[in-house]
Amino acid sequence: MRKAGLLYGIVLGGMLLIFNACKTTPDKADKRDTPQEGSIRISVDESFKPVIEEQLHVHHSSFPNTNIHVTYTSEATCFRDLQSDSTRMIIVARGLNKQESSFYKDKLSYTPQYAVLAYDAVAVIINKDAKDSLFTMERLKAILSGKEKITAVMDGQNATSTVRFLKDSVLRGGNFGSNVVAEQNSLGVINQVSQRTDVIGFVGLSWVGDSYDPAQQEYMKKIRLGLVECVNCTEKGFFAKPSQATITYMQYPLARPLYYVLKENTAGLGTGFMNFMSLERGQLIFRSAFLAPAIMALDKRTSSIKDSD
Repeated sequence: MRKAGLLYGIVLGGMLLIFNACKTTPDKADKRDTPQEGSIRISVDESFKPVIEEQLHVHHSSFPNTNIHVTYTSEATCFRDLQSDSTRMIIVARGLNKQESSFYKDKLSYTPQYAVLAYDAVAVIINKDAKDSLFTMERLKAILSGKEKITAVMDGQNATSTVRFLKDSVLRGGNFGSNVVAEQNSLGVINQVSQRTDVIGFVGLSWVGDSYDPAQQEYMKKIRLGLVECVNCTEKGFFAKPSQATITYMQYPLARPLYYVLKENTAGLGTGFMNFMSLERGQLIFRSAFLAPAIMALDKRTSSIKDSD
């Protein structure tokens, strides 16, 4: 009898363990994010904040069970964040270089995927009452190198994408002059330029290029966009403002890409957000922010309907 009771207890205990395992496994699985639900962290270059805020707003309204925690910071900090386990995606102005790809391949056993979502630009902004609004690339180089002593204001005190882009594309690896100063962020640059006629500022186009955004309409009452010489135009002396059209037709020389870098080897919420930005709705948001969509052309087409005989 004692053996039978012991055997019964073992069998019952095993059945309870199996039942509890079946009961708890789905709960654990539910905590994993999917393309349509869950919670992740991403880091975004601050110069892209306005357009990414709109992407996140529309994405969350479409997928209310998602929670994407975003940190807006410098480009260099975004890449440092990507090395931590908690950051799933970054949105910056470049992809991974060979050294970074090799690092992640060794660390994760796979390389994060990255691609261009849209094309942005570094906008030159000046005070509304500034007398000079035309800038050749040579003059911008002279200003940024300190040969021309006008104050140039950047969009961050750390290595932002704007700082890196201007060093690479205008100074060709040279150093900034002592006349180049940094505000805390893009809004700080706009405020500085709005108050002074003797400075020029550099910010991402999504901060000043959306003529339908009420906040940007207020900015543009105090500042205006500088015109930069087109280096690809056959017509000499052609100057262009940053816009969707001048970026698309390569007339504005300070255009730059907007990349995602995704650290995900299974289809999770990072993949879902990346797909959202890559497909029609996300590409339309880039277009409505007056950036140039990189994946879908979204050209307007006209058509006519003929009456049948």
